[in-house]
Amino acid sequence: MASNPDQPWLLENGTLKGLTKETGRTGRTAHNMSSSSLRKKSDRTLVSKVPCALLRQFLANLQEVLLGTKLFVLFPAIPLAIAAQCFGFARPWVFALSLIGLMPLAERVSFLTEQIAYYTGPTVGGLLNATCGNATELIIAIFALAQHKVAVVKYSLLGSILSNLLLVLGTSLFCGGIANMKKEQKYDRRQADVNSLMLLLAVLCHLLPMLFTFAATGSSTGVGVDPTLHLSRASSIVMLLAYAAYIVFQLWTHRELFEAQEESDDDDVVEETPDIGFWSGIVWLVGMTAVIALLSEYVVGTIEEAADSWGLSVSFISIILLPIVGNAAEHAGAIIFAFKNKLDITLGVALGSATQIAMFVVPLCVIIAWIMGINMDLNFSVIETGSLALSILAVALTLQDGSSHYLKGLVLLLCYIIIAACFFVIKSPLHQSNILHPGLQTSTGAVLGA
Repeated sequence: MASNPDQPWLLENGTLKGLTKETGRTGRTAHNMSSSSLRKKSDRTLVSKVPCALLRQFLANLQEVLLGTKLFVLFPAIPLAIAAQCFGFARPWVFALSLIGLMPLAERVSFLTEQIAYYTGPTVGGLLNATCGNATELIIAIFALAQHKVAVVKYSLLGSILSNLLLVLGTSLFCGGIANMKKEQKYDRRQADVNSLMLLLAVLCHLLPMLFTFAATGSSTGVGVDPTLHLSRASSIVMLLAYAAYIVFQLWTHRELFEAQEESDDDDVVEETPDIGFWSGIVWLVGMTAVIALLSEYVVGTIEEAADSWGLSVSFISIILLPIVGNAAEHAGAIIFAFKNKLDITLGVALGSATQIAMFVVPLCVIIAWIMGINMDLNFSVIETGSLALSILAVALTLQDGSSHYLKGLVLLLCYIIIAACFFVIKSPLHQSNILHPGLQTSTGAVLGA
């Protein structure tokens, strides 16, 4: 591919390093397509007139990364959150500003992974997307574990799964059905079947520790670590192995099922080019991740004070508010494509994110907590596990025939509203998890206090 002299911001060391005709095709996934719906092209006329090449490249990258999204108006929330934390503002203000600041950052991470994929090829790009697709949830969970707030980890991850399955998918099917009332809405059910199967495996791994707890009630387990914890850790390893097989299935053996198909009005295929250089993308990705980590620390540290100030339970904020705000950009993109009657992209976003969290982020958090010496199991208590199981079952039944209409989306939305009302009413106390000590036996039922 010949470099374009009118686009000097793409050049690093005078060439488009690593960019070839083969790697120019990124094999865009539904996540990439969803996030791209909120992007906008920046006017680089003024930047291209800067005489210094190094400064020109820096300003072009800065403009593309910060102003290349429709959510750029939310970026001021980031320095405001840092200032509120440094100058001792009210904790709910720090929480709210940090949460708002995470919205554009999550979308920019998706953008940067796609940019890097132009140079590394679709396979490595897919692995990056599989790893960084839910980076915000994972980082928040790690900081919550570091502060021994196991309940916040469980609540936030459960909320992410429920919001993707019921809120995002329900809203998309409902809006898409209304907007395309006179059209038949079809989608490839093979991708939905694969994700539904993975989610059913995840629900089994959550149900067994909970059922084991009830079955072991009254029996003598001896002194040591709760057997439910051993079962949860073994199940987490199995889930990670299953997710690895899912990645192989998605990126190699059955790749065509997961690649988002873009419609073309003519026979000419427009070859896409990256907006920033490879090493610039790496540096920006590391920087964005560091800022996400900082804001995640603020969110975890202030969530209890915000809950007390607003009169809400920590469970409601973690399950309902955190996932909605944290993934707002990706969710909005899924709904936009539903309006355009592109349900395969919508399903790829909603089901793909839910599968990634359930089969990768949750078990990984259990393993990380194990390494940190913190007791985290897969027993999410009765109400939480029941909500998860029934939601997955409802989605699986909804998607079984390969067609959609607005009533299916409405039912999923009503399910989400009922679950949200349930956690709004329940005032579950927030208990911190115990650190492992020899001879200490933990009660998994007390972790969530539900």
